[in-house]
Amino acid sequence: MDDVKTKTAIDALNRIMELELAGVVKYTHYSLMVYGYNRIPIVSWLKGNANESLAHAHKAGELVTLLGGHPSLKIGPLLETEKHDIGDILRESLEHEKIALSAYYELLKITEGSSVLLEEYAREMIVEEEQHLDEVNKMLRHPGDTEAFRA
Repeated sequence: MDDVKTKTAIDALNRIMELELAGVVKYTHYSLMVYGYNRIPIVSWLKGNANESLAHAHKAGELVTLLGGHPSLKIGPLLETEKHDIGDILRESLEHEKIALSAYYELLKITEGSSVLLEEYAREMIVEEEQHLDEVNKMLRHPGDTEAFRA
């Protein structure tokens, strides 16, 4: 990759890192705010998402340093809606995951044809994020609904 593309890729990876770190904070917060009969499995799922987001942030940061860049110390947007119903939490999660997915698609666009390593990383993360979106979407449906959830 030329210097301009490398800088653009570093910026995209830093944005991904910031979004994933925001995911760590959001999912950790959500896990603390779940109440009711289904608390234990939902809290476990949210904690798993926080751990996954941390692993994703770390991976993006490693790629930043591989390219000779400096990993960001910023965290993506954090919005406290004060809504803690499971449905609200899942809808907020869905929106966060859509933004992250978009960032991975942007990285793919930047690196396509220039870096097999970064292309494959972006593709792998897109697959994971799309599967995660599908999982959240299914959680938002009422039992028996086969149509995708629409906000």
